[in-house]
Amino acid sequence: MALGLIVSHINRTPFLELKGQFDNPIDAMEYLQSNPVQLIYLDIQMPDFTGVDFARTLDENCKVIFTTAYEKYAVEGFRLHALGYLLKPVSYEVFLDATQHAQKHFNWIDLAMQQPDKQLRSDEDYLFVKANAQLKRINYGDILYLEGLKDYVKLYTETEQTPIVFYATMKSVEQRLPSDRFMRVHRSFIVNLEKITTIERYRIIFGKERIPISKQYKEVFDEFVKKKFL
Repeated sequence: MALGLIVSHINRTPFLELKGQFDNPIDAMEYLQSNPVQLIYLDIQMPDFTGVDFARTLDENCKVIFTTAYEKYAVEGFRLHALGYLLKPVSYEVFLDATQHAQKHFNWIDLAMQQPDKQLRSDEDYLFVKANAQLKRINYGDILYLEGLKDYVKLYTETEQTPIVFYATMKSVEQRLPSDRFMRVHRSFIVNLEKITTIERYRIIFGKERIPISKQYKEVFDEFVKKKFL
């Protein structure tokens, strides 16, 4: 039950990729010998030996978030520099908070976002984002719009069936994108101006999706439309 809940939380989190799940620590150790990972959600209570003992065998680049029903193991867990300590039953809110802390530790951030003072040149036609531990090149011409969700951004393109999710804020993304091609129309949305085909009152239509235009950004957006209006 506990393992299934953690797996469910992992599958629900866009920036995580599940590499494996194990009931037996011996099987997990054998897997890790040829399949290095960055983060392990590790139960303290396991057959044969404890999660604390297991953590001592890990490579220093592999970090741990412990799960247990007992608070008494917390001190030992943090001595091993665990990135988190989750008490069962683990709610998704608590899980996500610990996981976002771990994500920041690994710096799973778009490489361009690591240099906030350096603007992308307007003559460049692409950017890189880091998603699912991979660096992806995204052509500006393929982007439809971006949606901000708290501490990460969902990027929708013409070429991908599902959005690309990466850790960033909408403000930092807005600063990186060329302003002559992209515009923020809502605190949660940035659109590719070249991809707009239909506007309906306070909404921009991309296929079946309706992107709201908030009052805060409507005046600037209306000025853009007027310049293109016949």
